[in-house]
Formats: sequence, C-alpha cells, structure tokens
Amino acid sequence: MTERLPLFPLGTVLFPGLVLPLHLFEERYRLLVRDLLERPEPRRLGIVGIELGHEVGDTAGMRLAEVGCAAEVHGVNGRPDGRYDIVTVGASRFRIKELDRSRPYLRGEVEFLPEEAGADPGPCADRVRMLFRLYRHRLAAAGAEIAEPAALPDDPVRLSYLVAAAAVLDGHDKQRLLEAEDAAIRLGALQELLARETRLLRSLRTVPAGQFLDTSFHPN
Repeated sequence: MTERLPLFPLGTVLFPGLVLPLHLFEERYRLLVRDLLERPEPRRLGIVGIELGHEVGDTAGMRLAEVGCAAEVHGVNGRPDGRYDIVTVGASRFRIKELDRSRPYLRGEVEFLPEEAGADPGPCADRVRMLFRLYRHRLAAAGAEIAEPAALPDDPVRLSYLVAAAAVLDGHDKQRLLEAEDAAIRLGALQELLARETRLLRSLRTVPAGQFLDTSFHPN
C-alpha cells in the first residue's frame, strides 16, 4: 500500500523519533505548508536527502535518495511576511516509488517500511552503548560541548536511531543507516562507525567540523 506525501528535500537525514525544526521561506514551500494546514491531523511531509542538487532553487535536475522519513508536523508558526517556522518529528521511513512534479513542490508516491529488530540485536546493542559512551567521552576530551545524555533506550530500534542521529557522521553514512533493513543491521553498522570515529578522535585530538555546525534549523 502506498501514500502520496509532499516532499521536502534536505541535505540532512531525519531519523524516526527525532525532532527537526524547519524555516520555510521559498514560495513553493509556503504553499506546501498552506496545503498541509487544509488537511486533517496528523499532517505529514516527507523529508528526503538530496544526492545531487541544492536545497534552494530549481528541483528539475535534483536527484533524491530513495529512502526518506515521514515527518509529523507538531507546530506551525506563520510570520507576517508569509514565512513559516514549523516543528516536525520523524515518524516512519519510506521508499519513494514515483515522483510527482505537477505541483510547485515535489510529491512522492511512497511505500512505508517496516521497523523490525532483526536477528538477535541484543549483543550488538550492548556494544553500541559502550562505544557511544566512549565516543562521547572522546568528543568532550577534544573540546566539544556535549549535552547531558538522556538514558539510552532498551528498545534496539529506538537505540539505533538515537545513536545514528547523535553521532557526527557525513551524509552518506547517515543515509546508509536510515536505509538499513532492520535495527540489528543498523547497530552493526553503527558499531563499525563509532569505532572508526573514536579511533580518529584519539589520533587527531580534535572535533570533526560538523560538531560546530548547528544543523537543527534548516532554511529551505
């Protein structure tokens, strides 16, 4: 079964359960918000990564990632000049089956993906928890400002998404984690990535540049 979602292409990967504020100023995305506000709740749009192209400007030559994340709109603040600030929360992953370019903004016929724990995720989850704590310690030692962490969840699916979102990784790695078939596979990939990043931090004794970029608020 598929559903048609309005799409918001970003240079950032959104994971289920994570909060993403957005600042919308292009006319096509103002229209997207107005269209959403005419729908009953829950109101959803699809956050999808950009593989080729830019967030601002023409989408004609833009290439999108195949897998994205539906985001539920939890707050809309309209400004007098027509811009919008909205707060979204990642919900379900989806795979784009077909693109619709008939509106000023993109829409996609999407198929939602199951969220499964996978085969015996427990040992890998324990390893990821340990590596994530060590990784955060290395970041702090390198001078990064680290917020006090919430308790890591027991559920392997939630754990995999929380750690994937919190780690400072490039877009390709983040997209690969989003596309992982189940939590066990995602946790296995995270184990390798966290070990790699921890080794780099120990060797370089510096914080990755991305640590200093505020990626929580995205103008379109």
